[in-house]
Amino acid sequence: MVQARKILTLNAISAKGLARLPAHYTVGGDVVDADGILVRSANMHEMEIPSSVQAIARAGAGTNNIPVKKLSERGVPVFNAPGANANAVKELVIAGMLMAARNIVPAIRFVEGLAGTDEDMHKATEAGKKAFAGSELPGRTLGVIGLGAIGSYVAEAAIKLGMNVVGFDPAITVDAAWRLPSQVRRAENVEDVLRMADYVSLHVPLLDATRNLINAQRIGVMRPGAVLLNFAREGVVDNLAAIEALDAGKLHAYMCDFPANALKGHARVVALPHLGASTEEAEENCAVMVAEQLADYLENGNILNAVNFPNVAMARESAFRIAIANANVPNMVGQISAVLAGAGINIHNMLNKSRGDMAYTLVDIDSAATDAVLQQLSAIAGVLAVRNLPA
Repeated sequence: MVQARKILTLNAISAKGLARLPAHYTVGGDVVDADGILVRSANMHEMEIPSSVQAIARAGAGTNNIPVKKLSERGVPVFNAPGANANAVKELVIAGMLMAARNIVPAIRFVEGLAGTDEDMHKATEAGKKAFAGSELPGRTLGVIGLGAIGSYVAEAAIKLGMNVVGFDPAITVDAAWRLPSQVRRAENVEDVLRMADYVSLHVPLLDATRNLINAQRIGVMRPGAVLLNFAREGVVDNLAAIEALDAGKLHAYMCDFPANALKGHARVVALPHLGASTEEAEENCAVMVAEQLADYLENGNILNAVNFPNVAMARESAFRIAIANANVPNMVGQISAVLAGAGINIHNMLNKSRGDMAYTLVDIDSAATDAVLQQLSAIAGVLAVRNLPA
């Protein structure tokens, strides 16, 4: 029997993404007792998230606007869309490098301040344009810190522009390593990147370990006249340290996607209004990806691209399936198997995976689990959530 499901949307979500949800889903901004939530930028930290919510999907890469830890404690996965907006961000980073290299924004401000007749403006232009002479990108070195989907795209684009690229990522995945162009030189640490690069582009999430990743000390090891680009997350760069470096002539320019009072009005700062993923294509790609992930989880229990759960996918081999989110503790699989065996239920197939403190188990069984069996499973110490998923 088809199970009706309800999805709450907290922001406008691309229609192409919503179209990937099953037709029997009720979707909207006024849905109550939702099974899942689709969100872009809405701040959910102060939101009372209904107990009915089984999953949250963010149509974007970062999840700083979502209380991930609290949801993990409830056994609720938080999905995102890594790489779906990578091309959009890459293009903005390249635009930032070009704007800095050719002093485009200061030049525009200069022209906007011209007055008088056309002849007066022409004379002032010829007299003043030397102040905006720039440099070309070929032969320059780009340092990329964070070599995920976006960082790899940026590195590839820079190489095609004739730049040298050096990169660092302490947690690079196998997939990311395969995707990375072979011409990228590997750095041993952040400082190595900063010492070698004329342009430094940041592509890391905002975590405790990355907050103020670029601070006064690290700016101190950068090349004189280097350009710093932050299209990753606000908080990764110490704004006051960047301003001091600009004023001292240490940095040539700071290009970012995060306006702040400390940056406002500075001649060598270009702060954009968070445009990284603001393209029609990126919004569609993100919405399609997370809608598909959310639906597959709600219908089949499969998990792909959850920031707090392991990736788990198991083809259905039975009409009866149970999904269990639990703490990553010993003998969990044994206890689950014992409950099912005690109820006379045969396990047809089982898959268990863990990620840090979180574990997740899918079990295909040969007969339906009663409410009493589901309650027994829920009562196991360490079990966070149990879902019955009949076909």
